[in-house]
Amino acid sequence: MIAAVGVVVPAHNEQDGIVACLHNLQRALQRLPAGTAAAVTVVLDRCTDRTPDRVASVLADWPQAEAVVARDTLPRPGSPRVAGAGSGVDVGSLRSLGLRRVLDRLRPHPAERIWLLSTDADSTVPPDWACAHLRLAAAGAHGVAGLAELAGGAHLSPEALRRYKAIVARGLHGRRHEHVYAANLGFRADAYLAVGGFPVQGPGEDHGLWRLMAAAGYRLEHPSNLRVQTSARLRGRADGGLADLLRSLHT
Repeated sequence: MIAAVGVVVPAHNEQDGIVACLHNLQRALQRLPAGTAAAVTVVLDRCTDRTPDRVASVLADWPQAEAVVARDTLPRPGSPRVAGAGSGVDVGSLRSLGLRRVLDRLRPHPAERIWLLSTDADSTVPPDWACAHLRLAAAGAHGVAGLAELAGGAHLSPEALRRYKAIVARGLHGRRHEHVYAANLGFRADAYLAVGGFPVQGPGEDHGLWRLMAAAGYRLEHPSNLRVQTSARLRGRADGGLADLLRSLHT
């Protein structure tokens, strides 16, 4: 039985979407079963816009949530820069930092009773998001990968949308799918720690973690009905992410 939930939200210059992201996350956590502990960490990655101020305004009356500045996650020598984002940091490092913080705050609870969640600052989760993850955990899942639907895609060409929908459709199999999105991930803390957490070098930290957990034999679920809304922007904050894919389909 899960007794505590921890959430990480990396944020680099996300002033336009961060308030909606956090408000929706707060509503989802308020639906957790009575007595379930919660801890949220927003990892601020060298923001140069109003993201820190807007995060602070939401967290002012939300004691379960905190913001930390990722001062120790500068790009490694030779690491790829992020086009248009000015970051170049491995997002796996940001997620790992945030999850270390929530695990410290949830320390009284054993790792096998902590469910960790990952989402993105340009995404919004539905009200039942956290509870849906916990239902799957109660059924024996060690990890859950939901889907991410595009929001605000009016700027995409019809052909780009067609191509993207075709990619998603190829991975759908009734109630299950084959996709992995960092904006909609959950996993038991003991399994996460056992495989070493998110890979912290290079892009694709979400897929990297999933491969590690699959190789270790953990039970992983991919429900098609567990979805979040995520930005359809063409310039993202992480190298090799959804924005890069959409941009490649748009050209």
